[in-house]
Formats: sequence, structure tokens, C-alpha cells
Amino acid sequence: MAQLVADIGGRPGIDCRGFCEYCYFRHAREVPAFGCRYCSPFRKGCDYCSRSVGERYTGFRSLSDIGEDILARLQVLQGEISRVTISGGGDPSCYPRFTDLVELLGSMEAPLHIGYTSGKGFGDPKVASFLIDQGLTEVSFTVFAADPLLRKKYMHDPHPKVSLRVLEELCGAVDVYAAAVIIPGINDGVVLEKTCAWLEDRGAKGLIIMRFANSVEQGLILGNAPLFPHVSVHRVEEFRDLVSDLASRYALRITGTPLWDPAIGSPFAILQEPDLLDKLPRITGDTRVLTGTVAAPFLRRIITLCGGSADQVVTAGKEIACLITADDLAAMDPEVFTPAVVIPGRAFVYEREAAEIISRDGVERRIIRGPEVLTADGETSMGMTRNQVLELEMEGLAELIRAINRGAE
Repeated sequence: MAQLVADIGGRPGIDCRGFCEYCYFRHAREVPAFGCRYCSPFRKGCDYCSRSVGERYTGFRSLSDIGEDILARLQVLQGEISRVTISGGGDPSCYPRFTDLVELLGSMEAPLHIGYTSGKGFGDPKVASFLIDQGLTEVSFTVFAADPLLRKKYMHDPHPKVSLRVLEELCGAVDVYAAAVIIPGINDGVVLEKTCAWLEDRGAKGLIIMRFANSVEQGLILGNAPLFPHVSVHRVEEFRDLVSDLASRYALRITGTPLWDPAIGSPFAILQEPDLLDKLPRITGDTRVLTGTVAAPFLRRIITLCGGSADQVVTAGKEIACLITADDLAAMDPEVFTPAVVIPGRAFVYEREAAEIISRDGVERRIIRGPEVLTADGETSMGMTRNQVLELEMEGLAELIRAINRGAE
């Protein structure tokens, strides 16, 4: 079974009828290449950490280009196609030839999935029945709030009642996973409760609530913080409690990012499985592991249970490990590092530069890039089973422990 992705291209804020007020890319600036795992050993900067991270694309691709790309992929794919996903930097609902694209993909008679849409491009409620007729089986739909006035104000949705009508009809016919970035004082509290009830009544499968990021520490690394100068976001623990409370009161599955998935117990659901922890390799080295402040408490417990010590885990200023940059390393005291340091696999740092930064006190240290993924946040786990999350964690943590032990050799 193979999956096929139809990449429509597109640019945030341009090919989506304007930036939502809370958009991660709003006010983003041109920033130098961060460096990343894809960079050449001889040169800092690659397409991913210089262009893709800011989603600086050239606009929507033509339908003919998409069709040719699909045809080329079909020629190399083996087996039956299990799903066709529409994805891109822009919003599929705003794609100029959206209906033609859907008809093209629908003719393949494989389940159709829209990876993300805000619905801002839907101006006619009839598009819902059209999508259903063409084989749509799943969609991720940003709702923000079931209140059309809030959608209009904060998402700049030109037809909020129409987009909610489309969402409503899709909820009753396909698997709908709604999403909402939660801004304190705007779409939380009673508004969020009404949104949950609205989605539940209409048959949505789940709701992913995302904590609003408003500072560099929370992940705005494109020179665009803060988005709302006078808004204080939820603390991580406070947000986790919010997710738990909502999940206990509504039938639809509710998860959160960066924390958490109450149904699965992730991130790091393995902490609830002592038998699986016992199957992980034992830690034989004292290599330091760099991570973000969200993952740190979990990793300290896991490393201790696997024979290491809690002080092997050190944190940078970032909450999310994969958004750590060279600036975060420069703000740390090099003395907290051992001769070898394991950094997150997806951290935006160039390894040679990182080694120079953490060796600036005259003690030579080397960088070991760890696994790309250790667990699943609520956005990822929404489409996974508990066993799938545990399998992912076992693989990632085993690789991490091997890197720790290798650093001591």
C-alpha cells in the first residue's frame, strides 16, 4: 500500500487569503540560514533551513505541473494507493482550480485526504457535498472558534458562516479533525467550550488545540515575536490541564500541542509502561543531552530509569527541542556540557558552528546529532494508535541511548 501526496505549493499569508492574526509566519523576516541536519559538512545553509523553514515558495503550482508530478510518482509507486493527500504551503481551499484538482484526484478512486485547510477559500456551501462525492474521507480543518464573528476577525475569513457550514456538513460524512490555536482571552474559556460542543454535536472525530506561541522561547524564530504584544500565553502545565479537562467533558477526542494526548498518555507514554522501559538499552556513559524545557522532565525520568542520571539532561532557552538554534547554545554556559553532547536531531544548528560555540571556553567538545523524533505530540498522535506511539518512542529512545553511550567512547 502506498500513499500519494499532491503538492499544490503556495505561500503562507499570500495563497490563503491573508495571514490569520495568530499565524506563525505573520511578520516573518528574512533571516540567515540556521543550519540543520541536511546541511553539507562543508557549508552552513541548505534549502530546508534557509527557504523551507520560512515556507518561502513561489506560489501555487499549475494544475498541469501537479498532474505531471502525480503521473511520474504513479510510475514508481508499487502496490495499491491507500490514500491521496492534498498538501502545500498555501491553503487548498484557496487553490484557483480546486474543483478541477479534486476531480483529477478523485478519478484515481483512492481515499482523498486534505492535509490542512482553513476553509477561508470556500465561498459556496455546496463544495462540501462535492468533496464527499469525489471520495473525500478525511480533512484537517482549522476552526479557531465556532463563532463566525471571531473567525472573521482573527482568521480574516471573508465568508465565516459558509466555511462553518462546509465544516458542519463534512463532520457528518467524513473524518474531520478540527484544529484551533488558543489565544487566552479570545477563543478560550466559554468560547472554547462552545466550540467543543459544536464540533461534538456535528460529529467531528477530534479537536487538536494548539497553545499560542508569542515569543522566541515558544518558537517564533523568524524574527517576528511577539505577534500579540500584550497577550500572555498559557503556561505549559496550565495548557496540559486545559486539555485534560476538555477531554474529560466531551466525547470527541481532544489532544493538545505541545502537551498532551490524554487518551494515549503521550508525549512519552512509555513512562507508563515499565516493561517497555526495561527493554531499552542501558546507559553506560555520562554524555549530556540537550533538549527543550517541555521534554526535559520526561527525559530526565527516562534516562534515570535506564541507568543514567537526571543531570545528564540540560535545557536550552527553547520550549520545543527541534526549534533550538545557535543563539540558544550561545546563551548557555559551556561548562554544563561534557566532551560530547547529543543535540536534538531536528535542531536548527550547524554542527561545526555548534561545536565551536560550546567549546568557546577552551575545552574542545564535539556534537552528536540525536534521533529526529523521540515521541509524538498531540498533533501527531491524533492519527495514531497507542501502540504506534509506543513503537515510535521505543525506536527513538533506543537510538538516543546509543548516542549517549557512543559519546562516552
